[in-house]
Amino acid sequence: MEVDILITNIGELLTMDKEGPVKGKQMAELPVQTDMAIGIQGGKVVWIGKSEESTSLSSSQIINAKGRLVTPGLVEAHTHLVFGGSREKELALKQQGVPYLEILKQGGGILSTVRATQHATYEELLEKALFHLDRMAMHGITTVEAKSGYGLEKDTELKQLKVVQEAAKKHPLDIVSTFLGAHAIPAHYKDDPEAFLEEMCELFDEIKRENLAEFVDIFTETGVFTVEQSRRYLLKAKEKGFGLKIHADEIDPLGGTELAVEVGAISGDHLAVATDEGIEKLANSETIGVILPGTSFYLGKDDYGRAREMIDAGCALAISTDFNPGSSVTENLQLIMSIAALKLKLSPEEIWHAVTVNAAYAIGRGDEAGTIAEGRKADIVIWDAPNYLYIPYHYGVNHANTVIKNGKVIYERQEIR
Repeated sequence: MEVDILITNIGELLTMDKEGPVKGKQMAELPVQTDMAIGIQGGKVVWIGKSEESTSLSSSQIINAKGRLVTPGLVEAHTHLVFGGSREKELALKQQGVPYLEILKQGGGILSTVRATQHATYEELLEKALFHLDRMAMHGITTVEAKSGYGLEKDTELKQLKVVQEAAKKHPLDIVSTFLGAHAIPAHYKDDPEAFLEEMCELFDEIKRENLAEFVDIFTETGVFTVEQSRRYLLKAKEKGFGLKIHADEIDPLGGTELAVEVGAISGDHLAVATDEGIEKLANSETIGVILPGTSFYLGKDDYGRAREMIDAGCALAISTDFNPGSSVTENLQLIMSIAALKLKLSPEEIWHAVTVNAAYAIGRGDEAGTIAEGRKADIVIWDAPNYLYIPYHYGVNHANTVIKNGKVIYERQEIR
């Protein structure tokens, strides 16, 4: 058989090809194959077998994995990709113990990003988004969810979504778009959040008509939107044919986890303070919990959430960076894997499920991303690591050696000599 790319001499291979999403105790079961090879043709995996059997294949491009770990491309299930400006000046204030609400009063916080995003041109936002996508790709990510939410008014929200749409055309990574117009309450709507939500609802038809977003999201939290407001908003989005997501139970346990299950959201995200009832409902649902430990780490919190209890209860969990300019400023999902091990007490096996197959299902891509299987897209990472345990163990650096997206090598580590 002639193939475009033949990867040989794979040390450990994680195919992650269980029927997903993978829930509860099953997340700790991780089949590992050794001394394997993969054949890629036409952008897809066409052959998987032992290296010694790969002599039946021929290719003009043979990649010797040299005993390295090979896995599916990582799936990034929660990012705020498109934004203007940056907020590095806030770090010192946080170190001094200045509360976020005080930073907000001083003109910082999310509203400063909103202003910067409103003032940025389409071209500036696109260039910035492509830069961040490059970094994600270099770190082994091959599929990305991207939210709007730094417009808080019609024109800028649409501008963000159009940037995501154009970035998906220009960049090799697959991008899944989410409309998060209900990310915060603008100052001029602070006494009438219902009117603001109605304004965001007015965008649904245009977003759907122009195919600008697949999902609609809302931030359900104290000082933002209530459970009841969120329910009405999400159900309106569902009527328009959107999939649903929800930022929930990040700071106060308002019942956002329960709401995610109730409305049939594909994912409930954050969930740091989910209640016992919420965890039980999540475990008995098809909704996936997307856990964001980088946010707790960056904000200096002691409580990283209840991920361990969630898995023990039978939930399906994904892990993400929550890449954004205010509370988790990193494109390195590998670092988040280490934080998940150290702070969430998740096993390496659970973590690998959370950044591949489960993350894919959390963004509606369970049928094409997060696994290596014959007939699937060839989204594959060769790691500078001898085994899957090594990635969360050796933290803070980039372990990606070679990243293959849709059967093409898009990144190779360069040696310095």
